[in-house]
Amino acid sequence: MRKTLKGFVTCACITASIFTLVCALGIFHIEKNVVNKLGVKHHQKQVQIENYKPSEGYVPNAQTAIKIAEAVWLPIYGKRIYDEKPFYTNLENGIWTVKGSLPKGHIGGAAEIDISKKDGKILRVMHSK
Repeated sequence: MRKTLKGFVTCACITASIFTLVCALGIFHIEKNVVNKLGVKHHQKQVQIENYKPSEGYVPNAQTAIKIAEAVWLPIYGKRIYDEKPFYTNLENGIWTVKGSLPKGHIGGAAEIDISKKDGKILRVMHSK
């Protein structure tokens, strides 16, 4: 019985320490009253991590869209993707489209990608022929 109580107290202390540390690192809590199955009201805390959402979205400008495009294209197409510079951007209905280009006189296609301005989600990746 003593070992069980000692283990419980140790566990409670560790849990309390972790909770204190998490709160100190910029995580906040929401307090609310909850009624359990027996109808007894008690106080409950929920821990939530703050999430910053820029008003202009996570991809606010063409330069950011191009950097994201390069990060996605590089593992797919390799360094030859830089042969398609300059990259061109267009923002329409909250979606950035980034396209590669070909030197004059070259035949073929170029890389394209669609990126959500709001959350940075990659919507489409392709390479035309």
